[in-house]
Amino acid sequence: MGCVAGEDGTESSSAQPNIVFILADDLGYSDIGAYGSEIDTPNLDRLAEHGIRFSQAYNHAVCYPTRAAFLTGAYPQQVDMMEGPENITGAFTVGDMLKKAGYRTLWAGKHHGTQSPLDMGFDRYYGLRDGCSNYFNPGDRRPGEEKPARKESMYPRKWIIEGELCAPFTPEDSDFYVTTAITDRVVQWLEEYRKEEKPFFLYLAHQAPHDPLQAWPEDIEKYLGTYMEGYAATRRARFEKQKKTGLLGDRYELSEATHRDWRSLSETEKLVEDSTMAVYAAMIDRLDREIGRVLDKIKAMGEEENTLILFASDNGGAHQVVTMKDSGPIGSISRWTSLGPDWANVANTPLRKSKVYSHEGGIRTPLIAYWPAGIEDGGRVVRTPVHVIDFLPTFAELAGIKIPESYEEAGADPKVYNNEPLVPVQGVSITPLLKGNELERGEPLFQQLRRGKALRADNWKIVSWRAENEDKGDWELYNMREDPTETNDLSKERPEVLGDLVEKYERWMEEVSK
Repeated sequence: MGCVAGEDGTESSSAQPNIVFILADDLGYSDIGAYGSEIDTPNLDRLAEHGIRFSQAYNHAVCYPTRAAFLTGAYPQQVDMMEGPENITGAFTVGDMLKKAGYRTLWAGKHHGTQSPLDMGFDRYYGLRDGCSNYFNPGDRRPGEEKPARKESMYPRKWIIEGELCAPFTPEDSDFYVTTAITDRVVQWLEEYRKEEKPFFLYLAHQAPHDPLQAWPEDIEKYLGTYMEGYAATRRARFEKQKKTGLLGDRYELSEATHRDWRSLSETEKLVEDSTMAVYAAMIDRLDREIGRVLDKIKAMGEEENTLILFASDNGGAHQVVTMKDSGPIGSISRWTSLGPDWANVANTPLRKSKVYSHEGGIRTPLIAYWPAGIEDGGRVVRTPVHVIDFLPTFAELAGIKIPESYEEAGADPKVYNNEPLVPVQGVSITPLLKGNELERGEPLFQQLRRGKALRADNWKIVSWRAENEDKGDWELYNMREDPTETNDLSKERPEVLGDLVEKYERWMEEVSK
């Protein structure tokens, strides 16, 4: 790759790395092999073995706030992405910024917003603009098949196929499967641009393993029977693997289980639960294999050495259950199955709570970084807290540019973002951590989503969850160095620490609410 001119005419260095950001959907902290799972994920495990595992990486507890924070480097409260998946306002995106810096910008997969990525700095987009859809057929029933399970109140789901809005999107290919189709398009794009003398940025936003839990029968068969030992046995095995592989330090304890006692289930219920988890595992197994296809393509292009690859999840494993009248076996096109609270407790091992909550199980994500040319001492674990808002400033530093301070500097059209005043980027570059150095962060990390809220400042964390019938929830206080799974609430013992952090949180909340 040679030197290329950015859109402003400035020359960008040939040293600019390609950047690939892969985001899974509703994947729990312990759901891949490198983070403790029994599920086969050899491609992601290889990245972890030769790259970095982050043990304390944070998202924003739910799909669209996390995605908005990634795209903008700002908190979702600041860009109007808290009340629902709407228009991002008052910000440019990483697509705008990297396109201006001379990158080919590609986005495949889930969006969960209302703007078109093609207006947000991306050269190409293929994927689901909405939140979730049937994996085998997102659209209308095709001849000879069962009716696709779907949320009728949200139908038709909107897809954008290379600039064309499709609602519904009904694939002609009877072998269509979302995870594979997204990968097919990415591999096609990489081949199309392989001789182009500019770096590429790929945002690969998979829908898997978000419900509906659906997978090919041969993938499911591989895992049937694996989970008949139950929730506690699987959770304990994952925790022991996390400790053995060095992901978790000695201070970690397994948080209190919230799943049912497996012995209380009937044999029929056990078979249903085993099948449910087998489908979930099959989806993750397939996700890893499709990621492997992208990695193989990048290697075949001769670009692996100078490509930064990041993998994360948008929130913790999901406890919510979608209930509808379905037919067909678990995992099939006509059946909508959700993971549920018991297996979500396993998915988020060893952490408390799950998707939506501001406790660790809702907001902590696996994060792998792999970059042969740029990462020092591969195979290590980084325990410094990082956040999804940190990726945009990291990418700016790697691209050799300063963080834009105006729409013009970012190459963004302010009309796309409602002509709102630009929100300053809130994250910090994590490049020092990739190089084996310390990271300095001047401000705490904040969380607020629905009835949950939290603040993380160095080793201290405050967190609250308001019950549905309460006006406000009580604050809890944890020393995350000594108690990283939030088992010992210190709010009564250290009221001065609690008061100081609550004051900081309230100041932040007042500021972002303006």
